[in-house]
Amino acid sequence: MRPSSPENTTPGDEPTDLVLGPAPAAVVSVFGDRAGQATRYAEILAGAGVTRGLLGPREVPRLWERHILNCAVVGELLPADIAICDVGSGAGLPGIVLALARPDLSVTLLEPLLRRTLFLDEAIDTLGLTNVRVLRGRAEEFAGKERFDVVTSRAVAPLDRLAGWSLPLLRGGGEMVALKGGSAEAELAESAELLAKLGATRWRVQTVGAGIVDPPTTVIRVGIDQEIQIRTGKKQKPRSRRQGR
Repeated sequence: MRPSSPENTTPGDEPTDLVLGPAPAAVVSVFGDRAGQATRYAEILAGAGVTRGLLGPREVPRLWERHILNCAVVGELLPADIAICDVGSGAGLPGIVLALARPDLSVTLLEPLLRRTLFLDEAIDTLGLTNVRVLRGRAEEFAGKERFDVVTSRAVAPLDRLAGWSLPLLRGGGEMVALKGGSAEAELAESAELLAKLGATRWRVQTVGAGIVDPPTTVIRVGIDQEIQIRTGKKQKPRSRRQGR
């Protein structure tokens, strides 16, 4: 039998000696009737995600707590029936996880690298997700062309650069939600002046998921009141937003 290569395998089909632990009890409460799909996604990450270099082998035993549930609890912060963009989606964290946990969301996975977008497309097909699409490119290429209610990110870049990429993708009244670690407070303090110059009107650090993940997930939330116009520097009035958006 011809040995498989990372570039021509189907997500989840690759053999692995790494140990993925059983799904924690919290998976059912977080994902509901999509718990089975969440488990399948964990298997994909532990298989194709590792062999294609999207996830380090040492992360496999802690996939559930450190990666999947860590991302899923962010769904508690998101209003119903909104459009979100996951910038630098990589292996689909947090974008695919949020799409599984919150089927009411319309999720766009934005990723510039071809090998990653191929993985994302294959994972979406394998999971049968209909509320997700993949866009290949950099955030700057879609600024002013695509607008979202929320822009998410995880382990993509320092806050100052991340805000420059994410805020122009937001609709008026939208919010950037960046998953960060223990340095979130210091990072936000260092970037506050720049955030204001970029058009942000509010920002804060928040933790979410207490009782589900330990430690809870830390996020930086940055909001805007008006759409940011990159080319002209002008701002438009915010679009009308229905209740709950």
